[in-house]
Amino acid sequence: MAQGAAPEFGIRPGEVAIDLPPSADAGVYFIGRIRTPWKNRADCPKNGRESQAVCSVEIDPAFRPALEGLEGTTHLWLLYFMDRAPRNLVVQVPRHYGRGRGTFALRSPARPNPIALSAVQLLDIQHGTLSVIGLDCLDGTPLIDIKPYFVSTDCFPEAVVGWHRERERER
Repeated sequence: MAQGAAPEFGIRPGEVAIDLPPSADAGVYFIGRIRTPWKNRADCPKNGRESQAVCSVEIDPAFRPALEGLEGTTHLWLLYFMDRAPRNLVVQVPRHYGRGRGTFALRSPARPNPIALSAVQLLDIQHGTLSVIGLDCLDGTPLIDIKPYFVSTDCFPEAVVGWHRERERER
């Protein structure tokens, strides 16, 4: 198996994997863990909008003071590290589309830096744990960062992904 590959992902016909550089350029501090009902990849929703599951975001004690000021916030961006995804795929064949696409044209967790983000609805904050709806990751996924969602700057209703628009036209 190629460096950076994850055994549970496997490589589909038409996908392209590369050898990764020998060392990373930077490091991150995980600030907590995400708790979800999904223990394996097949059970995860394709994206956070597909599930109404209430998930927990456990913030490590040292970082809990950074939650100050989130009271009354309705939505957040969560950035997390898909630690069980392969990192060496540059062309992927999504199971729902069946046609190869470059990794940077997809929202797949398989990418050189498997950083994911989800806009989530914040339900509650209790003792350093956030209750949220809108996640699509495996239980125990490391949390990188939390940012408030600002509808005034984070929403682009006119946004288009070219290949996705073409696919919708073909239906």
